[in-house]
Amino acid sequence: MRIRITFESGLSVECVVDLDESPETARALLSSLPFESEAHLWGEEIYFPVPFSVPPENPKDVVDLGDVAYWPEEPSLCLFFGPTLSSPSPDVIKPYSPVNVVGKIVGDPKVLKKVRDGERVRVERL
Repeated sequence: MRIRITFESGLSVECVVDLDESPETARALLSSLPFESEAHLWGEEIYFPVPFSVPPENPKDVVDLGDVAYWPEEPSLCLFFGPTLSSPSPDVIKPYSPVNVVGKIVGDPKVLKKVRDGERVRVERL
């Protein structure tokens, strides 16, 4: 299953996500679609509030480049395109706290560097 995440500003940025992990979290995400939110930046991570809440499911405290995850602590979806402010080094991507990985960005996640704090984001089924 794939979803599309679109950021709307002067430059429209879009990414496609393959959902494949954390089945309960992915089900909750899919059942909430479509929705809109507001993007926030934290290092090379974009996160935004989501209209659902689920408990931790195989939480990870280190993720891979391009991972898309749900942050249960403050119900949000997180897109990782590089080190965060918690990362101990440039080659380690560390979320603020453990997250449920739900999928992977298709293509180059570095396109997300164009997204600015406060942009409107839309998430929908592809």
